[in-house]
This record gives sequence, structure tokens and C-alpha cells, in this order.
Amino acid sequence: MEAARPAGPGAPQAHARGAAAAAGSLLSQIKGKVFTWDILKTIALGQMLSLCICGTAISSQYLAEKYKVNTPMLQSFINYCLLFVVYTMVLAFRSGADNLLDILKRKWWKYLLLGLADVEANYLMVRAYQYTTLTSVQLLDCFGIPVLMALSWFVLYARYRVIHFIAVAVCLLGVGTMVGADILAGREDNSGSDVLIGDILVLVGASLYAVSNVCEEYIVKKLSRQEFLGMVGLFGTIISGIQLLIVEYGDIASIHWDWKIALLFVAFALCMFCLYSFMPVVIKVTSATSVNLGILTADLYSLFFGLFLFGYKFSGLYILSFSVIMVGFILYCSTPTRTAEPAESSVPPVTVIGIDNLGLKLEENLPETHAEV
Repeated sequence: MEAARPAGPGAPQAHARGAAAAAGSLLSQIKGKVFTWDILKTIALGQMLSLCICGTAISSQYLAEKYKVNTPMLQSFINYCLLFVVYTMVLAFRSGADNLLDILKRKWWKYLLLGLADVEANYLMVRAYQYTTLTSVQLLDCFGIPVLMALSWFVLYARYRVIHFIAVAVCLLGVGTMVGADILAGREDNSGSDVLIGDILVLVGASLYAVSNVCEEYIVKKLSRQEFLGMVGLFGTIISGIQLLIVEYGDIASIHWDWKIALLFVAFALCMFCLYSFMPVVIKVTSATSVNLGILTADLYSLFFGLFLFGYKFSGLYILSFSVIMVGFILYCSTPTRTAEPAESSVPPVTVIGIDNLGLKLEENLPETHAEV
């Protein structure tokens, strides 16, 4: 039996080169999967939405703290009016089945419920600040993400992989880091008048946001962006206008108007209008869940601006929180979700060729049948 030969002096170097090559190959695969043009574009679009939300938060805070103006429904009403003037009018001048009147005849009650969910989500989230703490709002607001994923699973037939759940957990860890930074920076001052009521308002508002976002994704991908924005503008204007007269009439009457207050209202309305206009674009190329993960950085942008505008204290945890959220967001976008086909019915599918095309095929085959007879 021949004795085993000892390894030559070049064997360790060969193993090292092989390990280095394998590591380099793995890194190149990760880089090619994560740092793609589509993901970079999604990140940029998501952060643009975050900046729009930051603009609404800064203008609202200025109105509340400096001018003692607390009129969230009036601010939302102006936004819905802009959507009505732009997008509802586009639907009104369309012809055919996409016309405003035809849409209302077929689906008015569905869009009424959608507008109600959207209006009340905006109102409840702002109203919750009067009862509970900033920390509770930031933490419980994340409840909308699992609700959104569950609704997407059952309504949109979205199917997630393990990496998506890990990414969501990483994003929520970043939110927790941000809340810890708020506590250390001393921003947890207002304890609220009734924490339980405020927490319930946040949970209900986050759930309504999830419902609105799932409906938005379905309408944008199946129908059109203009139809969603036009219908939300129409019913949002009606619902918020009625609610405005009921709950904020006295607050509006007590406002001492000047050009600065008017400018802040205009800034809020423009930021909100841009948010509503661009979000369907981002949702169409990604998903509602992806967008909601990306806009978690909006609070951090507000905090960064607050360092200069409101004298907030800086904490290194804010940078860490931003980094963690972005890592989770990139992880989520790196692997696309798949869509499960709905259960097949016993009725023969005619949607592949369409009913009109089916009739044409029968007419084409009819002369051939007579000829054969």
C-alpha cells in the first residue's frame, strides 16, 4: 500500500487563492443583485416620497407650535381639492368606459369607502398626537406594515420569501433605534392626556392606511393612476369638507390669517399633493409594502431639519437608525415577491381571448363548418 504523499508547499497558497476567488465571486453576485439600476431608482423614488412627508410634517409643526393653528382636516381638504381640480377633471373629459360618470355608475360605492378610509386615516393619525406620546405614534404606526402584508397576501395574492420578513424586521429595528434616539435626546416630553385612546387611534389609522394602500396598488396596476387619484380627489373633497364643517369650524374661525400662515398652508398642500401624485408611480413599479418601508425614513428627515428649525438635540443613533432602515429596504427590494394565481373556477376562462374575440372566432369557423357539411 502506497503511503500518502505530503502536500506540497504551494497547497496552502492554492487554498487561499481558491477561498479568495470564492469570496470575490460571492461579493460580485451580491453587488449585482443589490446594487442594480432598478433598486437604486426605487431607493431614490422612496426617499423623494419621504421628503414630501417631511415637508408636510415641518409645515404642520410650524403651524401648531408658532402660530397655534391645529386644523389637520382643513389641510387635508385643500389637498383633496387640488386632486379634484387636476385628476377628477381629467376623468370628466375622458370618453368611453373611463369617463367619470361611467366609473361612478359602476363603482361609486367602492370609491366612497376608499375615500372614507383615506380621509379618516389622515385625520386619526394627526389627532392621536393630542392623546398619546410621540414614541407611541412612531412605534404603533409600524403596525400598518404587517396589516399591509396580510392584505396584500389575501387581496393581491402576493407571496413573500424569508428574505422579505427579515427585511421588514430590520426596518422595524431601525424604527426602534430612532425611538431610542428620541428618548435620549429628550423629545419624549408630552405624555398625552389619554394614552390608551391615542394608541387606539394610531392602530386604527395605520390599519386604514394599509387598506388605502392595498386598494391603491390594485387600482394603479389593474386600472390607472388617474382613476385612483380622480376618485380619491372627488370623494375625499366631499367627505373632508363635511367633516371640516363639523369638527373644525371653530378652529378655522379663530385663525388670525397673515401671509406666513397662508404660505405654510400652501407648502403643506403642495407637499401632500406631490406625495399623492408620485406615490402611485412608485407603487406601480414596486409594491405598497416596499413604499411603506422606504418612507420610514421620513421621520428621520423631519428630525434632521428639526435640528436647525426647532433646536432638536443631535444623536448618533439617528444616523444608525437611517442606515438600518435603508439596509432593510434594500434587502426587501433585492428579491421580488411573486404573485400566486387565484383559484380557478369551474367556468371556462374567456378572458384569454376576450368575449368579442370569441365571437369573431365563431363567425370565422362558421363558413368552414358549412363547407365541410
